[in-house]
Amino acid sequence: MKKKILVVDDEVGIRESLQKILEKEGFLVETASNGEEAFRIIRGGDIDLLISDIRMAGMDGLELLKVCKSVSPFTEAIMITGYASVDTAVDSMKQGAYDYITKPFKKADILKAVNTAIEKQVLAMASIRKKELAEAFESGPLVESSSPKMRTIVDLARRVAPSQATVLILGGSGTGKEVIADMIHQLSPRASRPMVKVNCAAIPETLIESELFGYERGAFTGAQARKEGRFEVADKSSIFLDEIGEVPQAVQVKLLRILQEGTFEHLGSNKTQRVDTRIIAATNKDLADMVKKGLFREDLYWRLNVISIHLPDLRERREDIPNLVQHFINRYSKKNGKLIEGIESKAMEILLSYDWPGNVRELENIVERCVVLDHDGILGADDLPRELSLITKSTFDSVTIPLGTPMEEVERILMEETLKHTKGDKGLASKLLGISTRTLYRKMDKKEDG
Repeated sequence: MKKKILVVDDEVGIRESLQKILEKEGFLVETASNGEEAFRIIRGGDIDLLISDIRMAGMDGLELLKVCKSVSPFTEAIMITGYASVDTAVDSMKQGAYDYITKPFKKADILKAVNTAIEKQVLAMASIRKKELAEAFESGPLVESSSPKMRTIVDLARRVAPSQATVLILGGSGTGKEVIADMIHQLSPRASRPMVKVNCAAIPETLIESELFGYERGAFTGAQARKEGRFEVADKSSIFLDEIGEVPQAVQVKLLRILQEGTFEHLGSNKTQRVDTRIIAATNKDLADMVKKGLFREDLYWRLNVISIHLPDLRERREDIPNLVQHFINRYSKKNGKLIEGIESKAMEILLSYDWPGNVRELENIVERCVVLDHDGILGADDLPRELSLITKSTFDSVTIPLGTPMEEVERILMEETLKHTKGDKGLASKLLGISTRTLYRKMDKKEDG
């Protein structure tokens, strides 16, 4: 993406000269004749480099530099003045200016200063992206993955991140779809702006259109002022539409238009607006099946499904569980001020054999619970939820039933042995047997009556 430079000088000849030089080098250039006008532009965002005269009426260059750094700390600055002095140079450097050039200046000097300042800005943003990406990884699914499936997914996400392609992330609840979306955004050219996140399932159907596309004052009862929609906020950035399968069909039409043309209208307005927003969508639903049933637009499905990433359930990548467990132990030990040395092998065996219907999110919650309740510095099987320990395959007791045993007797033995295993907990026993608690009660009553 081209870097944007703001040139500020009260002399029109200087502004036009710098604009011409910089645009020939491929930069996007905006100009302002005074500090107040420049500050309004800076507040709008996207300025990578400020080139400003120091001596100006009203807000001078040093004041502009100060307020610029307060609202846009990663914008680099080069100060220009016809009144060269060491003191002025020192003041501008103290307030965060990258360089200082005196009038009259040479084209080569300007370009050298600009290119090195832009390089510094790029390196600073890369460092921030790296930090944010590391924080995004802390949610779990990407922690030192040993799974070939996850390694393939991470590699795909890295390859598509620099592009402008729409991405559809599929997978069950708790598999880490949002983490993958964060990774794609943080590795993209749009990472200097925050990604806008929308949980489509959490917004009432009657409000989702106004939330996404905004509205004008008086557009509906209660619309007392104009409001920007999420797509406007995400201009020049990315928008994450979680649970995209929950979007009503009336709104799907407008989403299709955004994807095709990048345009939309506020509710209550006929004025067409344009945005440059990358869409990353996610769902735990089968959108292809929804298309067949007429619940989701086919044209929107294909527009969303340019790049498809399917996250496996945790039970399909059990080899990642030990690393995830240790990661969550470290996180919640630090958060709760506790010293946890590790986890017993029996407890790990239980975690490895559990099917994890809630995926990584469920594992994280259980490890956090264990850390909070632990009293001896080692997580053991006794620290795990009782239901988890009893349901896992590793703790099942075996029952020997001779060949030829009548089915009615087999049923009785299984129910009795299962109740012994659960210490009389009929609710848990019914889960293990795959029947309802009511059915278990009825069958046990029948045996007792017999």
